Amino acid sequence: MFLMRVALPDVPGKLGAVATALGTEGVDIAAIQIVGRDGDTVIDDFLVDLPAGRLADQVVSACQAIEGVRVEWIAFYPEGGTLTTDLEALEQIIRDPAQGGRILAESSVSVFHAGWAVLVEDCSTEPRATHRTARAPELTGEQLTALGDWSVESLTPPAQWLPGWQDVTIAKAPLVGDRAVILGRQGGPDFLPAELARFAHLAALVPPAVP
Repeated sequence: MFLMRVALPDVPGKLGAVATALGTEGVDIAAIQIVGRDGDTVIDDFLVDLPAGRLADQVVSACQAIEGVRVEWIAFYPEGGTLTTDLEALEQIIRDPAQGGRILAESSVSVFHAGWAVLVEDCSTEPRATHRTARAPELTGEQLTALGDWSVESLTPPAQWLPGWQDVTIAKAPLVGDRAVILGRQGGPDFLPAELARFAHLAALVPPAVP
């Protein structure tokens, strides 16, 4: 399974043309999600399954042969993965508010198509990672502090932040109660402003941690 981010003109027929191009290549489209807009351009994420022997480069070329279409990023996506919606994540949090921070970290990997997430507590004093998803690095307090304040933003960590993790883009959002969640994407793409706004909105809806 692959996740492919595509920028295409916001005009009738372009999405259908991309779907047709993928079908011609034997690609099965599992899901499509609009993740942002930039003027007259729409940014869509496609969750696709490539047939045996078909290379990702061939699929990219087929899409970019369409006038105005640009593939911004394509990468492996966990087998059996889905594109979770913001509402589905919120419903999980409502069902178990005491674990809201952990649920947001876990669900955000799918909602925002990230590689990993970490829940951080005691952000203003001695930040510490209290929960991380399967692919997340083990982060020390010093490494967390190096990410700056805990306002909503997307950033590239400073050089030598974590050996072996240089090619990573991070998004962070504060939670009530001196906590935050950070997301990481290896090799891109950058987090779009629309994604950061949604991330911040979900984070604001997480109830305070139970003492």
